Amino acid sequence: MISGGTTERDAVTAPKWDRYYDEEGYIFGTAPNAFLAAEAHRFAPAGRILVPGDGEGRNGVWLAGQGFAVTSVEASAVGVEKARALAAARGVRLDIQNANLDAWQWPIAAFDAVAAIFVHFEPRVRQAMHRRMLAALKPGGVILLEAFTPKHIENRKAGSRGGPPPEMLYTGAMLREDFTGADIVVLREEEVALDEGTRHQGLAHVVRMAARRAA
Repeated sequence: MISGGTTERDAVTAPKWDRYYDEEGYIFGTAPNAFLAAEAHRFAPAGRILVPGDGEGRNGVWLAGQGFAVTSVEASAVGVEKARALAAARGVRLDIQNANLDAWQWPIAAFDAVAAIFVHFEPRVRQAMHRRMLAALKPGGVILLEAFTPKHIENRKAGSRGGPPPEMLYTGAMLREDFTGADIVVLREEEVALDEGTRHQGLAHVVRMAARRAA
């Protein structure tokens, strides 16, 4: 999911993702992201979790099924409809909001965790948006983040699917700077095999981070 930008970008971004999500089925699948599923043990039991850029809801719905109180925010109205349908099919409840992340009113110190999975921002807003994520955490709250790195360009040339434009790729060094003041407990760049619907397929070079807001 790519989100963020100006009003002019909003007019382009949401319709683009509306078109993508209007395909039959769930383009990123309905299973949770593997890094999120492996690291969700870091979240406070039954804690309040924010899932920005949640697309068709696969991660937010899964977290709600694990007993967390989830707020899912997505710019695409079509994605939101599919997320609500998935939640109903799974028999779970979560707060699913249709809003662009740079227009959304970010709460301060309100969440026990943030799950930012493949949420890529333009360079001019990236750091500000990441700092909003950090500020949304309660003291001691955890953020899990996974994103594509510049090395992923070679994977795409080799036939892998997924990833934003080159200027919106992240490195570990960028994240360390963006989340200055957080206690970073995991930060690694690595190649992984993605099997997430039709849109994330094949080898991918990603950066994975777990960080905690200072208590």
